[in-house]
Amino acid sequence: MRSLLTKAGKSRSFISKLIFMRQLQWAQQNAQRWAFTLSNAGAYYFEDRSDVANLSDINWDAVQSRQWSGNGVSRSVKEGKQAEFLIERSFPWHLVERIGVHSQGIVSLVANGIQGAAHRPQIEIRRDWYY
Repeated sequence: MRSLLTKAGKSRSFISKLIFMRQLQWAQQNAQRWAFTLSNAGAYYFEDRSDVANLSDINWDAVQSRQWSGNGVSRSVKEGKQAEFLIERSFPWHLVERIGVHSQGIVSLVANGIQGAAHRPQIEIRRDWYY
């Protein structure tokens, strides 16, 4: 697993799990149905879970992978990278902590799009999120 460390010494995988748990906690506190998938929920076949005890079923190595397509990449990585967390009906905007974009031009577009909103998440150029 690619283990980039943050200043706090936490791995990206750990941070991903914390973000997921915050969203999950909100869903449970607000009686919202939720599930997570082990691959793309839009595929003809996928496995889903709705029990926190099954979080270890997610291929966290694949989720954090930067190389997930092309020759030589296993099917488990290609599919595991597409794991999703789903909340029925709607997702609360206030839980969006930051928005990662590829370029300054897109920063401007996003900033204009959320101008005047009560909640304005941080917008960051995150080229490392794109591959």
